[in-house]
Amino acid sequence: MRSIGETARDSGLGVSALRFYDRAGVLVPARVDPVSGYRWYGPEQVEEARLLARLRRAGMPLADIRLVLAGWPGRDSGLVRQLFEAHLRRLERGLAEARSEFSTVRSLFDRKENPMTPHAQVSVPAPALAAAFDSVRFAAGTDPELPALGGVLFDLDGETLHLVATDRHRMALAQLRTAGHEGPRTRFVVPSPLADAMRALLTDGTTALLTVDGDRVTLEAGDRQTAGTCPDHDFPDYRRLVRLPEGRRALVDVPAFRTALENGPVVAGETHTGSPCDLSLLTVADGELVLCEDGDGDGDPDRVAVNRAYLLEALTAGATDRLLLELGTPTAPLAVRRPDDETAFSLLMPVRLTD
Repeated sequence: MRSIGETARDSGLGVSALRFYDRAGVLVPARVDPVSGYRWYGPEQVEEARLLARLRRAGMPLADIRLVLAGWPGRDSGLVRQLFEAHLRRLERGLAEARSEFSTVRSLFDRKENPMTPHAQVSVPAPALAAAFDSVRFAAGTDPELPALGGVLFDLDGETLHLVATDRHRMALAQLRTAGHEGPRTRFVVPSPLADAMRALLTDGTTALLTVDGDRVTLEAGDRQTAGTCPDHDFPDYRRLVRLPEGRRALVDVPAFRTALENGPVVAGETHTGSPCDLSLLTVADGELVLCEDGDGDGDPDRVAVNRAYLLEALTAGATDRLLLELGTPTAPLAVRRPDDETAFSLLMPVRLTD
């Protein structure tokens, strides 16, 4: 005979759960001490308790579990199989209903406080819009499970147009002045293929005309035009994500730093998808950015590890020979800023070093 404590330990059920199942008539102990009321279980009841625990984790009702346990030792397994199939059908129906309800809730959330206006039109200098596209496009997401991030956010607030892109592991922002917009703030996400088509039109010094009508956006540049539909997705509030405490800054010569990165030391790491990548270890010492050797400064709380490929892309998007790199803590985003325009910058999420 096994005590209730031993049965709980060997089955994965708690002592209180065993007492509950005894009172419910689901798993009655083989013997109860008439004086102390202490419960004792037979060796075969440990297997039944394990089975009971699994069925409860699967969500089977107690009434059905009672029948399963009653039929488990017998040779006629017909009833037990019928109970399993019936419960599986219930789970499948419940999952289908849950998917439907969750899809409705997600649609409601996507439409919640959607600030898109029925109609808005602004003119933008084509070179400025082209530069804004170039500085943010690299950070647009490509994960089909997150379609809201698969493009460039246009955030039109008064006469200021913000362009934002993020794939969760990096974020890029640009800002430019517009003319002609009146009305409330307008936000819409331009899918990446449409954003690339827009960028292809911005090849001269003309003024571009951006028109939003419902979920359709059109860009005209000279005698050329491209248009498409904006998805009904709610882009995250990027303004909350860029409120970072000031970090340690260093001005870098981009060509020289790029060469140092491409030929310098790296640490083996993984991307967010699990594929291997090279990490660069950075720190700031006496106002100078230092590319650390593997093993240098082990235990240094100021070292920041970043995906080297992402950093190289951010340097290219900066489109200048001088950039400010701002490092916070090893778990805070690394900022790549233009010294002449701090409204255009990108953020790279660091990689936590475990060794």
